[in-house]
Amino acid sequence: MLHVDTTAVMGDRGTTDESGVVPAIHYSAVFAAADESAFARMSSTPRHPRNYTRYGNPVHERIMAIMAELEGTETALVTGSGMGAMTTTLLALLGAGDHVVAQTQHYMSTSRVLDTLLGKLGVKLTLVDATDPAAMAAALRENTRVIVMESPANPTLALTDIGAVTALARANGILTVADNTFATPLNQRPAELGVDVVVHSATKYLGGHHDLTGGVICTSHALAERIWLTHLSVGSVLSPMDAWLLLRGLRTLPLRMERVNANALALAQWLCDQAKVRDVVYPGLESHPQFALASQQMNGFGGVLTFRVRRGEAAAKRALSALRIPLIAASLGGVNSLAIHVATLWHGTLKDAASSERMPSDLIRYAVGIEHIDDLKRDLMNALRSA
Repeated sequence: MLHVDTTAVMGDRGTTDESGVVPAIHYSAVFAAADESAFARMSSTPRHPRNYTRYGNPVHERIMAIMAELEGTETALVTGSGMGAMTTTLLALLGAGDHVVAQTQHYMSTSRVLDTLLGKLGVKLTLVDATDPAAMAAALRENTRVIVMESPANPTLALTDIGAVTALARANGILTVADNTFATPLNQRPAELGVDVVVHSATKYLGGHHDLTGGVICTSHALAERIWLTHLSVGSVLSPMDAWLLLRGLRTLPLRMERVNANALALAQWLCDQAKVRDVVYPGLESHPQFALASQQMNGFGGVLTFRVRRGEAAAKRALSALRIPLIAASLGGVNSLAIHVATLWHGTLKDAASSERMPSDLIRYAVGIEHIDDLKRDLMNALRSA
């Protein structure tokens, strides 16, 4: 078995019959057959990558090979966005009368799909505290079909005990879906912990350069066929250019994540010593309430941390505006650092007092990039002085 560094570089070798060292961009919506019998074979073969790009594309094949290997699943699918991956998966696995259990804290668009879109289709939803496996067990019903997880969660960085949840699900014949965007397969492999479907926003770390939008679904052959049939109808297609950019990004994923993990841990530890900062949250800190779980199920702790600025919301916004290295932008996972005022981004989506407490008005989310750690610290120090 190859190391992940090698898999990222050559895990797709042999999936297509190209001779170029750099794969071609197959910018064709449709592919021609050599003759009628070949066309018949193309038309009768599910997920044929040389039929129609909504069905598949040679560049998609390469990504699928690498991602399945990195996540330790039988196969993978690609979509036009992370939400395309999550929505397509849930629509494929759930129907009217079914029940789904999910966390109280998910990426906001996932929350909308769970609460609004699936509700319109007659799917019932129960939200539970991700940090409490007992609450997860208590929420199950006879018609529960899927449990949805996101660990670490955005933006609270709360962890889910993935192994405990998957054991519970399998004992009750329930499928599990895990969003592994924040961790990446370099830091966490949910399938090894029993998860049935692992989804990613490839827009983030997998692509790594803030220049593409894409999603990935990693799962078994059986579930992939089921999800792919829904994917054909939903039509969340990854464009050939974005697919090529994603493939290029995967080549350097191990290198980038090694730097990102180191930078984020160092910056989190440094922030803990700053007088103008409080409540630094990062899974790699011993002060994180789930540090033991993070150490158990993660190989690295990712690039996202949060902290609060003393003296309140106005001070937090002044510090954010004074930053010179991170850009103020809502994404994460690229080579450059990004930072946001959490309450501004989540405004209007906090439905209860508990959610508001987890995301106070002075909270900053900092997505660390690959810049030099000394420059990041110096820039944050100057910004905190402005606060």
